[in-house]
Amino acid sequence: MRALLREFREFAVKGNAVDLAVGIIIGAAFGKIVASLVDDVIMPPIGLILGQVDFSDLYIDLSGQDFVSLAAARAAGAPVIAYGSFINTLINFAIVAFAVFMLVKQINRLKRVAGMDEEAAAPPPPPAEDVVLLAEIRDILANKPTLPGRPAE
Repeated sequence: MRALLREFREFAVKGNAVDLAVGIIIGAAFGKIVASLVDDVIMPPIGLILGQVDFSDLYIDLSGQDFVSLAAARAAGAPVIAYGSFINTLINFAIVAFAVFMLVKQINRLKRVAGMDEEAAAPPPPPAEDVVLLAEIRDILANKPTLPGRPAE
């Protein structure tokens, strides 16, 4: 049991585990910011342009009953397809994906500028065996003295 606790403690205090925890916490907060941006800033003007439509309240009622809103349909336990919420979620995803893309792009740019790019720092692969042999033959022929009676090249 002590070995298990020691191993867990080593895992929990490793840099990767702490970095992962920080990333998850920041990601959750960022997700809330993006959700608010979409729900409170982006979708209202789009709804206004499309004729006072609230995307979060768009749904298809599968029960055949008539409900005033999505909340009323869900409160009644009616089966619904909430495609407006799905549209909002797609927009949230697109914004988060774009933000993550831009973040990774900037990190990669900074790595290249700082010379920390792993691909650039890796040593080149050794030449193939046939290339090495041909280079050795070339070097031997280049150092070989000319034979008598043959002109030097």
